[in-house]
Amino acid sequence: MIAVVTGAAGGIGAAVVRLLAEQGVTVAAVDLDPGRLSAAVDALTAEGLPVRAHPADVTSSAEADALVHEVERDTGPIDYLVNAAGVLRLAEARALSDQDWHTTFAVNTNGVFFMSRAVVDRMIPRRRGAIVTIGSNAASTARAEMAAYAASKAAASAFTKCLGLEVARYGIRCNLVAPGSTDTPMLHGMHSAGDAAAASVAGDPAAYRVGIPLGKVASPQDVANAVRFLLSQEAGHITMHDLTVDGGATLGAQVY
Repeated sequence: MIAVVTGAAGGIGAAVVRLLAEQGVTVAAVDLDPGRLSAAVDALTAEGLPVRAHPADVTSSAEADALVHEVERDTGPIDYLVNAAGVLRLAEARALSDQDWHTTFAVNTNGVFFMSRAVVDRMIPRRRGAIVTIGSNAASTARAEMAAYAASKAAASAFTKCLGLEVARYGIRCNLVAPGSTDTPMLHGMHSAGDAAAASVAGDPAAYRVGIPLGKVASPQDVANAVRFLLSQEAGHITMHDLTVDGGATLGAQVY
């Protein structure tokens, strides 16, 4: 089995790469940062895990197409795609710059579109495959200062479900995992040093955040486990689904 995972140099993407590789899947690890990607992949291959580094910019349609062609030519037919690349720009909606908005959508939405389109075109003739996009619980719950991020994730969610509808007849499944606060650099960048987890768990009534009922933030492994499930045959009759992994932070609200 062969998987392509974007955003593979750290956070959730890195956890997905490790988990899949530990299960014997050959992983094409994709990231914009060649230095961090090389270090991450070198650490995994030193353990004997089947991971290959593929530096690429998923915001470029041409690079996404070239990447997928390269993986299929040099490694083999792609069975799984995990869209884990993501960026966060924090600001009130009216304070977001044009560049904040464009960058957020370029990675979180356009990247999902470019990679999914390129991979699905190869999967259709084989009539098999599974795609998981990392969304966010913010896609369905309003969050102050997260308008660009939430909107981009909502767009990626709608796209992934529509794609799933269109390719279901070919046996291809398209699902989402929607994390809440997760112990990654993205979360720590939202808070002052040392208090990211505590602040997330406690919530902030002034910002209409209720906190996390389970009393802890997610680990990247928690999210990776959900991704693995949706890729596996254990989820063989699940498509167009959005699996929320947020410790109850959105109080079980329906994800649209």
